[in-house]
Parts: sequence; C-alpha cells; structure tokens
Amino acid sequence: MTSTTAATPLPASSPAPGNAARVLRLVHEEGPITRAEITRRTGLNRSTTLALVGELVDRGLLHEDLPAAGAPGTGVGRPSPVVRAAPDVVAAAVTVEVDAVSVALVGLDGTVRSRLVEPQHRPPTPGEAVETVAGLLDRIRPGSAGTATLRLVGIGVAVPGTVRVEDGTVQYAPHLGWHDAPFAGPLAERTGLPVRAANDANVGAWAERLAGSGRGVDDLVYLNGGASGIGGGVITAGRPLSGADGYAGELGHTFVAANGIRCHCGAVGCLETEASRDALATAAGTAPDDLVALAAALAEGRPEVERVVDRQVAALATALRNAIHTVNPSVVVLGGFLGVLLDHVGDRILDDVRAQSMTGTADRLRIVPAALGSDVLVHGAAEIAFGALLRDPDRITDAVPATPTPTTTHPSGRDDAAEEARTA
Repeated sequence: MTSTTAATPLPASSPAPGNAARVLRLVHEEGPITRAEITRRTGLNRSTTLALVGELVDRGLLHEDLPAAGAPGTGVGRPSPVVRAAPDVVAAAVTVEVDAVSVALVGLDGTVRSRLVEPQHRPPTPGEAVETVAGLLDRIRPGSAGTATLRLVGIGVAVPGTVRVEDGTVQYAPHLGWHDAPFAGPLAERTGLPVRAANDANVGAWAERLAGSGRGVDDLVYLNGGASGIGGGVITAGRPLSGADGYAGELGHTFVAANGIRCHCGAVGCLETEASRDALATAAGTAPDDLVALAAALAEGRPEVERVVDRQVAALATALRNAIHTVNPSVVVLGGFLGVLLDHVGDRILDDVRAQSMTGTADRLRIVPAALGSDVLVHGAAEIAFGALLRDPDRITDAVPATPTPTTTHPSGRDDAAEEARTA
C-alpha cells in the first residue's frame, strides 16, 4: 500500500504528499471551490495551497480560472481563483444487472462523458460480463467523439451482491446466479486496467452522500429497490460501513415477517421478499422497470393496489426500525421503486418507524427519496475507481491516454481495500 506520509522530512519548499491528496479530494467532492476556500477548509497556509493547487494543475488533475465578474464572492479586491476537478481525467463506471451491462466514462468533476448499455436477455455469467464490459470499453474509449484526449485511471464495478473487498470476488449475487465468482481480477487481466468491485447499494449510498439527497450527511442509510431486489448501504461518521469482508449493509435481508415468504437466501420474511418491486408492479398492472407508470398507477388509489402498498410499507418500516436502532442515521434515502412508494404514501413510513422506535431514536430522522435516479450507480462505481488516485495523486502517471494492450492484472490487496472503504 502506498503511504501518503513521507518517510523522511521533505525540504521546506515541498508540500507533504498527503496534503495534495487532501486538496484533490476536497475539490473533487465539493465541486468548483475558490483557492481561498481551500485554504480555509484545509487549514493550510496560502502559500502551501498555492503550491499544491499549482502542482495538481500541472498534473492535469485540476483546472484553475478567475471567477466571472459579478459571481458570488467577487467583491472588492482581487478575486480568488476558482479551482475545478478535471473533466478529462475519467473512470470507467460499470454496472452489472440481470437485464443489462453498462459502461460509462465519468470525469473527475462528476460529469458523465459518455455511456453505452448492452441489454441482456438473461443474467450474464461472470465470464460473459467480463467480455461484455471489455467490448463496451473498447467502443467507448478509443478515438470516439469527445473521448480521444481522455485519461482513463481505472474501472469501478457495481454488482448486485456481496463482494469481497480484498480481491473483488463476488461471493454471492443471487439474482445473477453468481457464487464465489472472481470478477475484478479477470476484468483487470482482460482490460489491462486497475479494477475495483463493490456491492451496488454500498456505492449508491456513497454517491447519494456526495451528490444526492444525503449530500454532506455523515450518518445515512440508503435503500434501493430494483431488478435485483433491495440493496442497502450505510454511511456512519462520514465513512462507508464496509465490515470485515465488505458485506455490511445487506438490509434487503433484514428479517421483517415471521410468516413471510421464503427468500432465495434461505431465510423467511426478508425485506426484499415482503417489499418487492415485481409484486407491486403486478398489482398496479405496470412493467416492473417503468417507475413513471408505477407512480401514476399508485396515484389511482385502487383498493387492491393499496392493500399491497400497506403490506410493503409495514415491512419497510420494520426494516428501517431495525436499521435505526443499529446505526442511528439522521437521514434515510430511498431509491428505485422504494422512492416511488415513499412519494405515494408521504409521511406514513416515517410515522410508522417512529411508532415502533425507542423514544428519541427517530426524533430527528428524515426519510427522503434518492436524487440521482438512474445515475446513482454510475457515480458510485466511478468513486471506487477514483479511490486510489484520490489517496495518491501521483497515480495519474498510470492513466491510460489511448487504447491499452492488456498486460497486467491489478489485484486489490486487503490493506488497500480496507483503506479504500475507510476513505472513499
């Protein structure tokens, strides 16, 4: 693991490498920010900030320009330059679902530069998914319009299942039918790029915390309902909750009903069997993946649909009660069909949670719909791909400017993965 602390004292004129990473992460996460604000937020002196920003601009990781006349903060005197993350330093964000595999190029500034989707007529095998991703990456990366000058730093993969953090092995993805399936390693070998893989809801939680409904929230629970069931992710004290092997946050398998439906995991009464997108869509008479149509059907208030809504709200409230008593979040973010359900019932879910919770534990709780929509996993997967660069800006020298030749694998060691989970 590369240290961000120098082993020997540096000359007074050279800022510590760790401070460069601090500045890069701050600009990446906060968006365009003035150099003066960087100084204030980091506690560095102005000359150090000037040197660090200049170094990162020289590496092509940041851009700097003067604010437009009349912009906020441009009063009397010389305005402080605005620092932005580079849009041409990109990560490949990969999502693997039962019905589609997608690859998007996402800039360090958060812009989605391009995207390709390959529909799947059945869940792909791990090997098929690797080949599909490699093929999409070949099409999206070299010489296509607007991508010829991009520098690709790595691949982040969001998988609907439990993913072992140290090597990117998919331990169990039930809807894909994957068991103990190496994925990050084979994809790295196939593409010649560093690869990180993680549970989709975990990366979604972090994306919503950075740029969505949980922006700036340090204690957050995220639940998303989609084609692969219900996934959950937890942010606590401003850090993703990963667990010993990266399996934390499986809230879709929270026990909610003693007489419930048997789940594919082997248990009875899991949240994702009691609050099911397909069951709700079937009752509403809509296609499972058409959330706009689902919202319109729920608005009709048909009694047979409302009975399903009531059961699902009760199951969801019980699961959230368990989560609140365990991690005490200030915000719960609901995505996918759960966000549609929330919009339909309003404060009912929060009221039910409070009715079941210990006094005081949910007094300040907010339950809100996700804000990033279909882009949530794109941004989340990009974040794990950027992780190594954000910890050590020197890694930009490894960026790939054009079509690479598959040569080396980039296994993710346990120490690196643990640090990534802690600092993502």
